[in-house]
Amino acid sequence: MIRARLTAALALALATSALAREAALAQDSAPVQESARPQEAPAPAAAAPEQPFVASLPRDIAGVPGTWDLSRDGSTRRCVLTLSGVSGPAGRRLSFPAGCRRALPILNHIAGWLFADGNLRLVDKDVRPVLQFSTRVDARSLVAAAADEHFSLVPLQIVAMVPPTDAVPTSPGAGYAGGGDAGAGSAAPDARSAAAPAAVPAGEGPAPGSYALDRYREQDVCRIELTPGTAPAPVRILDNCRDGGLTVFDPVSWRFANGHLTLNARRGHMVNLVAAGDGRWRRDPEVGTTFVLRRVDPAAP
Repeated sequence: MIRARLTAALALALATSALAREAALAQDSAPVQESARPQEAPAPAAAAPEQPFVASLPRDIAGVPGTWDLSRDGSTRRCVLTLSGVSGPAGRRLSFPAGCRRALPILNHIAGWLFADGNLRLVDKDVRPVLQFSTRVDARSLVAAAADEHFSLVPLQIVAMVPPTDAVPTSPGAGYAGGGDAGAGSAAPDARSAAAPAAVPAGEGPAPGSYALDRYREQDVCRIELTPGTAPAPVRILDNCRDGGLTVFDPVSWRFANGHLTLNARRGHMVNLVAAGDGRWRRDPEVGTTFVLRRVDPAAP
C-alpha cells in the first residue's frame, strides 16, 4: 500500500517536471516581438513665401506726380505735398495746405520741383535746390539734409504706384490740373486711376448718402451727398453749407479703393480719408485743419 502511494507520487513529480521543461522551452523558442517603432517627427511646415517687394518710388519724372508726405526727422512735423506734372515758373508746380508753412518753415522757400539724375529736388523761385533727395536703403522713401535737419519724403499716392494702362497716355502732366493751396487739403489725381470705372465695393466703403463735415471746434458745418454709382460717382454739396474751405475745394466725385475714400475736386485736387468708426471718415494723413465726414440721416436737421 505504501509502495503504491510512493510510486504515484513519484510519477506525479516527474510529470510536473516535464511540463515545466516544456513550458520553458516554448518560452525560449517564442519569437521576440519587435518594439514599436518611434513615430517620426512631423516635417516642419514650409515657411510662408516672402511677399515680393513692390516698388513705390518713381524711376522717372512721369512717376513723380501725386501726393507725398514730407516730414522732419525726429519730430511730428509733417505735411502732404501735391507735386503736379504741370510746368510752372520754377520747374514743375507743387501745392500744400497753408498751415504747412508753420509746421515746416522750410516750405516758405520752396516754389517747385525737379527730377534730375534720377533724384527728386524741391527748388526755390530761382530753381535753386532747397532739398535734394536721395533714396533710402529700404527703397521706400527719400531723404534730404538741410543745415542740421533731415527730411523724409514718402510717396502716398503717385503715378508710379498705379498699374499701367495702355489705353491712357502716360505723359508727366497727364490728368493734372494746376492748383494752389486747397482749403480741404490737396492732391492731384492720376488720369489712369479714373480710366476704368469700378463699382464701389459693397460692405467695405462708405455707404452712399448724406454726410456732415465736422471741423476741430465746429460740427456739421456743411453737408454733402455721396451719390451711389460706379466710381467715380458724383458728389453734391447740400444747401446751407457754412464751410468756406469745402466750397472752395468744390468736390464733384468720389471713389473708394484700397481702404481710402477719395473726394475729387473740380480743379483736379483730391483729399483722401480712412474709416474712423461709427460711420465717420477722417483725413489721412491728418494734416492741416480737421476734416471728418460723418454719416447722417438726411431727414435730421
